[in-house]
Amino acid sequence: MSLDTPLANEIAEKLRRKRYLAKVATPLPDQVRVFTVSNQKGGVGKTTSAVNLAGALARRGARVLVIDLDPQGNASTALGVAHMPDTSSIYEVLIGDAEMADVVQPSTDHENLLCVPSTIHLAGAEIELVGLEQREYRLANALHTYLTEQTDPFHYVIIDCPPSLGLLTINAFVAATEVLIPIQCEYYALEGLSQLINNIQLIKSHLNPRLELSTILLTMYATRTNLSAEVAAEVREHFPKQTLHTVIPRSVRVAEAPSFSQTVHNYDGNNIGALAYLEAAHEIAERFAESSEPTPVEEKEGH
Repeated sequence: MSLDTPLANEIAEKLRRKRYLAKVATPLPDQVRVFTVSNQKGGVGKTTSAVNLAGALARRGARVLVIDLDPQGNASTALGVAHMPDTSSIYEVLIGDAEMADVVQPSTDHENLLCVPSTIHLAGAEIELVGLEQREYRLANALHTYLTEQTDPFHYVIIDCPPSLGLLTINAFVAATEVLIPIQCEYYALEGLSQLINNIQLIKSHLNPRLELSTILLTMYATRTNLSAEVAAEVREHFPKQTLHTVIPRSVRVAEAPSFSQTVHNYDGNNIGALAYLEAAHEIAERFAESSEPTPVEEKEGH
């Protein structure tokens, strides 16, 4: 009986990829890398990618902090972190009622992973921030203070922001040094992307000169359709240096995991989506180690 079947080939490929990850070490940065995961277009796997990349990096040996800056709190849910209305959260940090150290919680996902949760109160923060001093720098300054106090330093900070350009997202851009954009492999994948890149350039010009679009991650990739391959080719044509070789396949298990307050790594670590996020995390780390030295996080000053 021939073993040359699509299922057998898929299993063999999966085993090959797992063996490769098992034998290679993922490099750790000398200084913290701060990402904001952003896309103004909804439904692209933004929060899913933020938490699963964080979980993957933690499993590859990094110490990771996730900041949930989306009022919906989906990242907090996926990481198993309490975010009831009475929970101290990033909201209190932004308005100056708490230090970041007071609100950080360990994630149930992995011992290397911590989270600053979001609560529903964050929905009103956009209005409250308008009247505060250094309103664009509130997150950056709080993060700088927290990171400099750490005796066990972080390797990555991942900020999950809402799918809109308001003061919350601007705070995320000002606090970060790198932007990671998830792009779904479907029709209109590049819709709104030019505006997002323009916004990144505006932030870079006026508020945070160190901000760079470093990474584009292709998500919801359907291996059996021509459309996904065509979209991937188009994105790579426009952004050859930023687009990761690794793609995240469309997976029911990846979509199900947050409803169980888990990343896909805890929910189904053998799933092809979990494997892809581990590969993406390794690629993000390896590309950076080969290309440049990280920039230290500094306290921001308003203009």
